[in-house]
Amino acid sequence: MREKKLLSKSYDPHPVETRWSKFWLEENLFVADVDSSKPKFSMVLPPPNVTGVLHMGHALCFTLPDIIVRWKKMQGYNTMWLPGTDHASIAVHNVIEQSLAEKGLSREKIGREEFLKLAWDWKNKYGGVITEQLKRLGCSLDWSRERFTMDEGFSRAVKYVFVSLFKENLIYRDYYLVNRCPRCRTVLSDIEIEHKEVKSKLWYIKYPFPDSDDGIIVATTRPETMLGDTAVAVHPEDDRYARYHGQKVILPLQNRLLPVIADETVERDFGTGAVKVTPAHDPTDFELGKKHQLEQIIVIDGNGKMTEAAGEAFQGLDRFECRQKVVEKLEEIGLLVKIEDYTHVVGHCYRCKTIIEPHLSWQWFVRIEPLAKEATRVVEEKKIVFIPENWTKTYFEWMYKIHDWCISRQLWWGHRIPAYYCQDCGHLMVEMDEPKACQKCGGPVQQDEDVLDTWFSSALWPFATLGWPEKTRDLEVFYPTDLMATGFDIIFFWVARMIMMGLKFMKDIPFREVFINGLVRDMKRRKMSKSEGNIIDPLEMIDKYGTDALRFTLSSLAVPGMDISLSEDRMAGYRAFANKIWNASRFVLMNLSDEEPDRINRKDLSLPNRWIRSRLFRVSHQLSASLKEYKFYEASEAIYHFIWHEFCDWYLEFIKPELRQGNRTTQEVMEDILKKILGLLHPFMPYITEEIWHHLPGTGRSLLESSWPEPPADWLDEEAEITMNFLQEIISEIRTIRAENRLPLKEKVNLWICGNSHQKSMAEPYEAAIRQLAGVEGIEFVQELPVDRKLLRGVAGTTEVGIQVARTIDLKAEKERLEKEIAKTKEDISKLEARLNNDDFLKRAPAIVVEEHKQRLVELKLKQEKLARSWQELVN
Repeated sequence: MREKKLLSKSYDPHPVETRWSKFWLEENLFVADVDSSKPKFSMVLPPPNVTGVLHMGHALCFTLPDIIVRWKKMQGYNTMWLPGTDHASIAVHNVIEQSLAEKGLSREKIGREEFLKLAWDWKNKYGGVITEQLKRLGCSLDWSRERFTMDEGFSRAVKYVFVSLFKENLIYRDYYLVNRCPRCRTVLSDIEIEHKEVKSKLWYIKYPFPDSDDGIIVATTRPETMLGDTAVAVHPEDDRYARYHGQKVILPLQNRLLPVIADETVERDFGTGAVKVTPAHDPTDFELGKKHQLEQIIVIDGNGKMTEAAGEAFQGLDRFECRQKVVEKLEEIGLLVKIEDYTHVVGHCYRCKTIIEPHLSWQWFVRIEPLAKEATRVVEEKKIVFIPENWTKTYFEWMYKIHDWCISRQLWWGHRIPAYYCQDCGHLMVEMDEPKACQKCGGPVQQDEDVLDTWFSSALWPFATLGWPEKTRDLEVFYPTDLMATGFDIIFFWVARMIMMGLKFMKDIPFREVFINGLVRDMKRRKMSKSEGNIIDPLEMIDKYGTDALRFTLSSLAVPGMDISLSEDRMAGYRAFANKIWNASRFVLMNLSDEEPDRINRKDLSLPNRWIRSRLFRVSHQLSASLKEYKFYEASEAIYHFIWHEFCDWYLEFIKPELRQGNRTTQEVMEDILKKILGLLHPFMPYITEEIWHHLPGTGRSLLESSWPEPPADWLDEEAEITMNFLQEIISEIRTIRAENRLPLKEKVNLWICGNSHQKSMAEPYEAAIRQLAGVEGIEFVQELPVDRKLLRGVAGTTEVGIQVARTIDLKAEKERLEKEIAKTKEDISKLEARLNNDDFLKRAPAIVVEEHKQRLVELKLKQEKLARSWQELVN
């Protein structure tokens, strides 16, 4: 006797999810084995910020790779998916500084040591929130290998990379104009800037000549920076200003003399063709200043406040307050010529959205071109492949126009730069460990105050997490990783830099494939945001519908290269799908024999059993093919359709008479098919499948440890599929006619089938099933449907059918029904013809798909003819 456990009447996901989450972790089912003889499949999780809480973007980005990891594990791979969190310098600073501000304090007031203590306390208290939420999502992460970008080993790896690159002259320090966020009070790299169109003004200001009422009029979008001007520039070929080359003008409000210089970079079409030059506050002017050896006068500090150099009237003002005051003063002295409306693009901080300020200061840079060259080559040679492929172009666009990377940040939380300065002689030392004294003069040393850009440390994630720079077994087995799944917005922030660092320090690529998922949007295609009020909280959805429903919703919508339009209704629909699976499994368990199963003999298989095995063979192969290409939507649709429509709606209904007769073969096929269904569905819906699987007799420790269902080729049965398809078309058409004429199933009807001898031979053995599933009493095969006022007509596939009813037919309603079906068929024909006339489709689609489309078109045209004939007979 076999042990089987019946399922409860209804499915409650919450206790199921709690139980299996705990079980998977306690049983170490996600822990990889470095000594396994199995082929490996490894990934590293894009580390969420330690400040983070799970949002729908995370849910998508983590669900899709989890499907792949579970699928690979069931295929027999030694899977390792490494989790961890990023220290997120700016985000943590924002949290801590906001808390300090509420107490009337600042980081400067409490000092670096106390600030870092608060940051570590906060990390230890709240930093694990996101990891617990990832566990709720069912992610099969190897938590025994969890890392943090500021843990001791990782920090040492970061320091090692900095020191190595410095000694190779690939890291240098320079006094340079960089982007600074006055709100976050740190420098940002070029790609951390969001460029937005802003409606502003263009101010025209007159710079007079000495001892003259004449002058040069310049146009500017930033009048506050004029206080730091050191020249006026014109194009050397601009005839309007040719006579002024080398002359001097007076800088209004500052009364300094400025040279008029000629330079070919000046745009003659902008404003008046003459521009003010402020080397300390504009990137173009900075380069111009170096070229012409102009003074660099800093009038705006790193906090966006005006400096002493701006003048007594403006010192201490916010930059935008100063702008207003400068304009007022210019107007007072008659040097403001005019103001025009002007729309232009302005850089904003990607974190806090504050307008950035070009800032002149000492910073650290990575000399990026030598690293980028190799990182570009491996993608050109397809050693690393982007999916979808179009993101390769985006990658190249960035890499071909790359600039040196500013890696220093004026923050305290993060990896402090391992550079030390002698306080006596100024000698610079870059070392792994802090020197006890100056290596040059023996004087005291002080460490650089800045920390490294978070993306610098994150660039080491694929190998530093595995123990590098030590030669660990993990590194030997799991590097390079196989897949990186992430968002398009960090292709250059992170993906490109991981490739650079991997090639530099591991002499190998960090991953072989990069899957880029889309953004999660609402049903109006809007980005989810608090201001729009359209945020769907994944944790709320899990509480309401269960984790499996959320996961399946995301996978079913995940088309490579496309953003996702998400609605709660979809989740409700897939919660109903979970219920359907539960109820079908409950039915199977209630109809299983207590006896040990025998070996299934193919000769004993009935049509429904042959058909469901053949369909499962196809679906299993389709799922593997779709997942291999990361077509999650295609795989989801295939398994959904198979379970709901084929297994539940057709197979279980067809075999009910056999089960009532106690047919052991059918019981065993039904059990085997359900087990395989649970295996195929498990990567998508791990909780409900694990729960049901454990109720079935003869199962092991976990469904995750079972083999991915790959039925043998002899399960494929074309004949069974053709016959079942024919029966389904007849039954479906009768049901449609019934529904549209409001004929209840209990009202028995006679069925006329107009078919050939082959169709008759297919249907006759299964008349009982047609009677049961379509509510039919008598069945008659004819060469032509009779002209009968009580005959309701339809076309099942290409077969004409009619059902004879006892009551008089509403001719008007029947005419409208046929017209509606004719219109629908015509529309389907037009769509297929358009596709088959599309050269792009014919080139891209597999030959078998094109052939299927052609065959479907023939069938639809035949159906159209038969429907038209039925309509004609009705109106006559």
